[in-house]
Amino acid sequence: MGWLENVIIENREIEDERFEVTDKDSLYFLGPNLTLRQCKVVLKVSARRLHILGARFIDCAIEVKQELKNHQDWIRAALTGCRFKGRLSGCDFGHWPEYGSDPEYQHGAIKDCDFTEARLDGCRFHGCDIRTLRFPRWPCFTVPDPIRRATELSSVKWPGLFGEITVPNMRKQPPSTVALTYYAPSVAKRMETTPEGLRAVIEKFDFIIY
Repeated sequence: MGWLENVIIENREIEDERFEVTDKDSLYFLGPNLTLRQCKVVLKVSARRLHILGARFIDCAIEVKQELKNHQDWIRAALTGCRFKGRLSGCDFGHWPEYGSDPEYQHGAIKDCDFTEARLDGCRFHGCDIRTLRFPRWPCFTVPDPIRRATELSSVKWPGLFGEITVPNMRKQPPSTVALTYYAPSVAKRMETTPEGLRAVIEKFDFIIY
């Protein structure tokens, strides 16, 4: 692998533009003091190539063209009124100040965002009002307040390893976690069951969003 070019975009406000983060040979740094307003944001790089340093996204359409895996940097972004499309797994959103001591971690926020066209798997939402968010529907499902709900979820028999591994892990989430979203086919494969088997139990709980 050759040298990567640093693309640093900071101290700017960009409005109503197409904003592409797609060059595989670049390392992107968004922020500090970057505001994207009503932009079409296209992401097609791995999590290692994308660093968000306190950027603000306002009323943007964010399209993830390449699955974004284990990307914690969204907690250093303030997201308001954005619409997400594409596949995201192991990503964190919202206000999780304990994650790091850098100032940009204190700016993390999410509200009024729409994930109905996204596929989320193992994604966490922190320190936000999830009533302002729209989550993807089945085969995705979202567990609000997972730390507190884990006891209730463990009261029933789940198929495969879901009740033995996934539900107990909910108790171990950071205190700031207010929702967890899973993609049933991926969870079913990892937990040795089927999406249909999971859904049969999910339907027993009126608080799960699916």
